[in-house]
Amino acid sequence: MTTVDLGKLKQTIRRSQDYLLALQHPDGYWWATLESNVTMTAELLLLYTIWGITERLPLDKIKTYILNQQRQHGGWELYYDDGGDLNCTIEAYMALRLLGCRPDEPALQKAKNLILLRGGVTRARIFTKLNLALIGCYDWRGLPSLPPWLMLLPGGGLFSIYEMSSWARSSTVPLIMVFDKKPVYTQGFNLDELYVKSPGERLYKLPQKGDWTDVFIWLDQGFKLAEIWQVTPFRNEGLIAAEKWLLQRQEETGDWGGIQPAMVNSLLALRCLDYALDEPAVVRGLRAVEKFCVETETEYWMQPCVSPVWDTALVVRALVDSGLAPDHPALVRAGEWLLQQQILNTYGDWAVKNPQARPGGWAFEFDNRYYPDVDDTAVVVMALAQIRLPNEGEKHQAIQRAVDWIVSMQCRDGSWGAFDKDNDQEWLNFLPYGDLRAMIDPGTADVTARVLEMAHYPGVTLPGEVQQRGMDYLLQAQEATGSWFGRWGVNYIYGTSGVLAALRGEASAELAQQRGKTWLLAHQNPDGGWGETCRSYQDPSLQGQGASTVSQTAWGVLGLLAGGAGESPELERGIDYLLAQQKSDGSWSETLFTGTGFPQHFYLRYNLYYQHFPLMALGRYCQQVAMPLEIPLVTQGLPEPVVLEANLGRE
Repeated sequence: MTTVDLGKLKQTIRRSQDYLLALQHPDGYWWATLESNVTMTAELLLLYTIWGITERLPLDKIKTYILNQQRQHGGWELYYDDGGDLNCTIEAYMALRLLGCRPDEPALQKAKNLILLRGGVTRARIFTKLNLALIGCYDWRGLPSLPPWLMLLPGGGLFSIYEMSSWARSSTVPLIMVFDKKPVYTQGFNLDELYVKSPGERLYKLPQKGDWTDVFIWLDQGFKLAEIWQVTPFRNEGLIAAEKWLLQRQEETGDWGGIQPAMVNSLLALRCLDYALDEPAVVRGLRAVEKFCVETETEYWMQPCVSPVWDTALVVRALVDSGLAPDHPALVRAGEWLLQQQILNTYGDWAVKNPQARPGGWAFEFDNRYYPDVDDTAVVVMALAQIRLPNEGEKHQAIQRAVDWIVSMQCRDGSWGAFDKDNDQEWLNFLPYGDLRAMIDPGTADVTARVLEMAHYPGVTLPGEVQQRGMDYLLQAQEATGSWFGRWGVNYIYGTSGVLAALRGEASAELAQQRGKTWLLAHQNPDGGWGETCRSYQDPSLQGQGASTVSQTAWGVLGLLAGGAGESPELERGIDYLLAQQKSDGSWSETLFTGTGFPQHFYLRYNLYYQHFPLMALGRYCQQVAMPLEIPLVTQGLPEPVVLEANLGRE
């Protein structure tokens, strides 16, 4: 018999449902802001400065935002409480100088001290140095070359642009034009105060490591000599191809790749090519950039991306899991909106390595036809499978197209990556240009788990061989500790929870499930919650360790439920933690970052994660443990509109 207060459980679920239903857009979707770090806004300001249009921005609000993000240690952070990141701090400092702040102002003095303590500009990443080079505060000699002939390399060889991850590709192609022109838009100041060495002592060159990767440094030196002697082969042809590629991949709405780096870099490229402000591509591009921005009474800042498809599908799943009728009007609106977002008429970049497949995926954003992804598509399929729409035939056709596309995207090792198939040439991460170590998009445990979890839902069937290969991949990807790595969420809690959901009911994976469940139980915090620091990406010994958060606690609960924890004391303590954290308006709050962009380098704070994941966990606890007769398991077939009690799922 459960010790959880069932009355409080019902009330918590009801409040959460009310809160989420009130957030739904009239068109049917859910969408919350997506936070990352201050470099997004600093680079926006730099872009507008280079275009000479800063009057279009509320500069005082940008300044307020940047200063508000500075921490007590003087720096700016990749994620909350990381101690200060060198690159974020340099770019925030640059932005404040662009906004007219003086180097002797207290905020900049504190920032300078941290920057110099971390080694100064010389130790910064390539993209931070690029931003400084654009305004004459770093020498282009210290940046790697991007020969334009890269655009002409055919797919299927040792290397082409399609061996880069979609995000690296959409960000790099425009930079081929920028790196070729090497423009400098001086702003009347330098940043010499951010260098440890004096101007005469600085060496603007790529650092050698003394290992095999130095071959890339030697190649780069050759590329630079070719540039100096003006003998770069196929330079003009490569630049023309890059420009054509960029223009082809701009959405009608102006977006490129649905992400800030691709959008900002593309507009930089158009500036380098002397496009005018009134050119249609520029007008649309700037409009799209501004749609990514958030303005409040006091602040103005830019999101790295927007997530309406992802948010909507996860909210739908949480509402159904918590007892909302599958044909509730809010869910019908959401389902019909999702159907409209399926990408059916564009063969995106994924088709280069997967030419036989037909489109059928969903993207993360409102507009991103060239880059649907497996993770979003699988989650949308599960959301649609859980609800009942007026036109069920149309829904099932959409699901089948999506499943066919996902099946076609399986990698040779049985896994699934996010945006591409067999995008796994690890050597690319050792290029001097790729110092974020995010140049590829290999298969991962969390995305693979999402696909296999999808197969548990009504109307979804994976071919037996496809499913077995995916399962074999997950079994070999299990860590020695029993956990699984989380590529897109922080971190081993996210990965382990997802894989346990995928392996649920698989007899051949019983031992792996038990080890995963044991790992989750061993990493529950004394307060009943789960938490994991982003530092676990740098130091795996920290896996599963960190202050409790509601989103990570929800993942812990979901993992235990999938692993068959039943009425365990640990599971009930996790439920009690979630119940205790809810606020009176039905929401939860969370400060820490639990989403991942690039492990070790880029993190995200999804402002709906700590709303729908707790509701999903509480709902599934009701389904499986507390009141299994009152809420049928939706994964066993579409339920009738039965709810926790008469007024829990309102029409």
